[in-house]
Amino acid sequence: MAVRKTKYEMPEQKPNDRIKNFNEVPYGYDEKTAIEEAKRCLQCKNKPCINGCPVEIDIPEFIKQIAEGEIDKAVEILKTKTNLPAVCGRVCPYESQCEGECTLKKIGEPVGIGRLERFLADYERKKGVKVPKIAKSTGKKVAVVGAGPAGLTCAGDLAKMGHSVTVFEALHDPGGVLMYGIPEFRLPKEIVKAEVDYIKKLGVEIKYDIVVGKTITVDEILKEYDAIFIGTGAGLPRWLRVPGENLDGVYSANEYLTRVNMMKAYDFPKYDTPVKIGKIVATFGAGNVAMDCARTSLRLGAEKSYIIYRRSEVEMPARIEEIHHAKEEGVIFHLLTNPVKFSGDDKGILKEVECIKMKLGEPDDSGRRRPVPIEGSNFKIKIDTALVAIGQSPNPLVPKTVKGLKIGKWGNIETDEDGRTNIPRIFAGGDIATGAATVILAMGAGKRAARAMDKFLKLRK
Repeated sequence: MAVRKTKYEMPEQKPNDRIKNFNEVPYGYDEKTAIEEAKRCLQCKNKPCINGCPVEIDIPEFIKQIAEGEIDKAVEILKTKTNLPAVCGRVCPYESQCEGECTLKKIGEPVGIGRLERFLADYERKKGVKVPKIAKSTGKKVAVVGAGPAGLTCAGDLAKMGHSVTVFEALHDPGGVLMYGIPEFRLPKEIVKAEVDYIKKLGVEIKYDIVVGKTITVDEILKEYDAIFIGTGAGLPRWLRVPGENLDGVYSANEYLTRVNMMKAYDFPKYDTPVKIGKIVATFGAGNVAMDCARTSLRLGAEKSYIIYRRSEVEMPARIEEIHHAKEEGVIFHLLTNPVKFSGDDKGILKEVECIKMKLGEPDDSGRRRPVPIEGSNFKIKIDTALVAIGQSPNPLVPKTVKGLKIGKWGNIETDEDGRTNIPRIFAGGDIATGAATVILAMGAGKRAARAMDKFLKLRK
């Protein structure tokens, strides 16, 4: 029987409806559709899709179980490698990772691996999450700094290995970027809370409102714990460095999305929050965070929402799905365009941005063609809100307060591939080590570090 060349369609909210609410956009597969999608898998002997998965999930095996209707077995296989499947199934850039390696891409669309992972996670959550067997206690105590994807993954794996794990979180809810950075319509808070509850059921303790580097130091923690994993992420925003960037109305994407999530603006009018948005919003950048900003602005009442990006669509780092959703929702794209100056009124309130047209030159260090200004092509766009989403640097607080810790030129903690730093007992992973990257890469770093820490702890007397 011929293999279907396209994925089974994902049901989702219509664009005109969803820009008026913060409900999740895709509804997810039902069981029948998931089984049919799973049957598209060729069950390749060399399993290329696994090579594209940072957390090493046995993808063909869980898909095989779905195809055979063994959903509970599929969940069991999935959960042997990942602690946050409902998150990965929603925000993982699978099209460039596991699905990017799928053999079916040679004749059509890859198997919808991400959609199937989400299906399994949602199925288990509705049925009731099972806690796996925990190894016998090792008597070792481990501290994890930061309850983001890297920290939660590391903590969960270490707990399953039999270690006593305590997570120190600066804010009042766990999740890091999952809770405070990604919008509700892409990753609902109830999903994050359910995933964190699973980590807690593994025996992980989470302590809140503790700012490591301020209220307590790493050295003080190490007096009580055998090892520490630092997963504090990339919370330092990067700026355009153009005139007028200090005007009222110019925000970093980090600040904007955190305000929306922390102040529950997504639940307006139930929560009357102080998050305000202008009528004409421009987001600078074209990654997933930029798409989140542009799409959130429409939901908060913006009449126009622009993406301003200095390269072409081909070079956009955002997921194809996020770009597609943004276009559907009415986001206006100004490509090959770069800001050169913000201007405001006599009260210092943003009124417009001056831009210049760009053309693509030779490739830069990233492999993408370098944007070059076109002389004399300047033009102005009226805006009253600017959101700068051009990336973030590692959070500097913890690295700067650990004496002797080796720090890279970008403020990142230097580690080997397994998260070991130059100081024994201190491990690190995720954005704090690599700079801003994806949730799944942070999870992969947490998983590798957990293995290395387990080995280290078992050798430690």
